[in-house]
Amino acid sequence: MKVIDLHQQEKQTIALALDHNRQAQHLIYSQYAPKMLGVCRQYIKDVHTAEDVMITAFMKVFTHLKNFEHKGSFEGWIRRIVVNECISYIRAHKKVSFMEDEKFTPESVNEIDSQFTVEEIQFLIDALPDGYKMIFNLYAIEGYKHHEIAQMLNISEGTSKSQLSHARRILQENIHQLKSSQNGTK
Repeated sequence: MKVIDLHQQEKQTIALALDHNRQAQHLIYSQYAPKMLGVCRQYIKDVHTAEDVMITAFMKVFTHLKNFEHKGSFEGWIRRIVVNECISYIRAHKKVSFMEDEKFTPESVNEIDSQFTVEEIQFLIDALPDGYKMIFNLYAIEGYKHHEIAQMLNISEGTSKSQLSHARRILQENIHQLKSSQNGTK
């Protein structure tokens, strides 16, 4: 069966990369780098900086490859390293603050209109303050739960929920403004 062949091929490639085989490492990088650059871009506005962070993350992937236990998706394992590297970069280079706001009101989730391009949506997300953007990405894009986000960022679960609520409100306002400008109204 083809699925088994692909899984075996991936295991063999990982084993070769563990032995510092440059071709195997290049194959892994070539296969996953485009997706992981997209992940980095979700957190980091500047494309060149996002690429630097991704390369650093891949260095960590190859350094810690021996820790991959083949229990889950290899791509998921790489993605987690990339997300953590993005968070580390933001912590080290930007002053990100999270408002301690235990009181929040859950909002209904509105789907983003399909009339927007990926670039427009990314622009709207990039316009969020760094703290809001980070929590929005971790929750809405990466699928982390609030207790996991709180643990990753060393904040309370309520703060994570509050930051997400604020991010959604800002995004909705900005979506409304973008719709108005596209329709020629203000």
